[in-house]
Amino acid sequence: MSENSRMTKAAGIVGSATFLSRIFGFIRDVVIAWFFGAGLSSDAFFVAFRIPNLLRRLFAEGSLSIAFIPVFTEYLTNQGKDEAFHLARSAIRLLSAILVVMVILGILLAPIIIQVIAPGFTDSPEKFSLTVTLTRIMFPYIFFICLVALCMGILNTLGHFAAPALAPVFLNLALIFSAFFIAPYMAEPVTGLAIGVLIGGFLQLGLQLPFLIKKGLYFWQKASFYHPGIKKVGTLMLPAVFGASVYQLNILIGTLLASLLPEGSVSYLYYADRLVQFPLGIFAIATATAVLPSLSRQAAAKDFEAVRDTFGYAMKLVSFITIPSMAGLIVLREPIVALLFKRGAFDIETTRMTAYALLYYSVGLWAFSAVRIVVSTFYALQDTKTPTKIAVISIFANMVLGIILMIPMGHGGLALSTSLASMLNLGLLIRSLRKKLGLLKWRSILKSVFNSVLCSLLMAIFVRSAASLIIPPEHGTVLNLFSGVVISIAVGLLAYGFFSFLTKSQEFEKVLTMAKKGLKKC
Repeated sequence: MSENSRMTKAAGIVGSATFLSRIFGFIRDVVIAWFFGAGLSSDAFFVAFRIPNLLRRLFAEGSLSIAFIPVFTEYLTNQGKDEAFHLARSAIRLLSAILVVMVILGILLAPIIIQVIAPGFTDSPEKFSLTVTLTRIMFPYIFFICLVALCMGILNTLGHFAAPALAPVFLNLALIFSAFFIAPYMAEPVTGLAIGVLIGGFLQLGLQLPFLIKKGLYFWQKASFYHPGIKKVGTLMLPAVFGASVYQLNILIGTLLASLLPEGSVSYLYYADRLVQFPLGIFAIATATAVLPSLSRQAAAKDFEAVRDTFGYAMKLVSFITIPSMAGLIVLREPIVALLFKRGAFDIETTRMTAYALLYYSVGLWAFSAVRIVVSTFYALQDTKTPTKIAVISIFANMVLGIILMIPMGHGGLALSTSLASMLNLGLLIRSLRKKLGLLKWRSILKSVFNSVLCSLLMAIFVRSAASLIIPPEHGTVLNLFSGVVISIAVGLLAYGFFSFLTKSQEFEKVLTMAKKGLKKC
């Protein structure tokens, strides 16, 4: 199997598992929206949950796994499985010790953290106190999820992608369970959700262990806290904290600024971001997850021509999928928000405010997605400094744009500033990567992107026409809305596939071929 075929297959596995996770994630959000709507309790929970979630992305899925995979791959390629597994066991031990200290500090310093993350909450003692309590309950989640991310790096490098990708399903199931069976029995119901987060973290880690053992990694075997490879991982990881997670840092800045806006603004941005995370997770992050081991193998072998080919292929593949997703979200933003969330305390005004944020997040979806591929390429080359320098510029730009745009546009301006900052980040990253790798075959990449844009514009016309005919202006009943959204999406998929076929899209042919192979195996 060629490296591109292997990557496409892995991306399909991760994407399918992520799709299942996102489905349960939306059920989770629907349940939370039903019980808590957009107000004091939900704002407090989302801010408190964003803190361990941010640390997970910064130190786990962001910097740790991206720094660990190239080094682990290098040891596996050049020194063999025994030495690579020794590195893995040492990393597990050292990370566990660090995480215990981090959790204790997080619990003790929770009030200070909330003052920094959501300064607007200090004006409401009740909201501030609740957010601190929720933060303290959920902080141990970091211990579980960071170890899950390390396990993900090990398993992905060894060619296993399913279990790590399925892990978030268990978090979503735990939160759904807690909303129904724990929250109603708590003095403050939202604390039940926080307990559900801890249960979900424990279950996610438990899922990884049997697969590690099956691969021959017996984590209980003797290993020192220090391994020469860990120093290399640490050297790559420290600057990668910013470079790999600039999107999440920009989202955090949006949360911080939104806490200064009218109540509900934090929740509008959260729900809109969740919708953007659907295509971002299924397609872009899945592709980036699959491509990193491939790029790392090629970089370890010093085959830079293959690195350029794999990078170009990944960019074309992710653009082929995320550009029509962006167009679909923009056209169907309000019906989708209404279908998923408009019930209980989530009323028509909350729906419109969330759709308003979704519009401006969606504008940047293509940039959010492409950044993941470019950053993965830098890290496969074991260069973490360049993305970090560029990330600092992007984060500063987001802060400035957010402050400027939130005045006339409210929370929509914060979503737009995140998109614009991501576009800036992408442009600077591509410029630097060209200097590092030389010619990146941009003619082929841009030709594919232009084709995807053209097909997506034509698709959007069909989707808009279908939606205007079958979706009532005020959304109608749940059944009418559901059927209208499903039919509109189906029209979009058919239209995009048809126009991609007419324009002889190579990415369309590749995806279709892999899908046929998958169906035959089923």
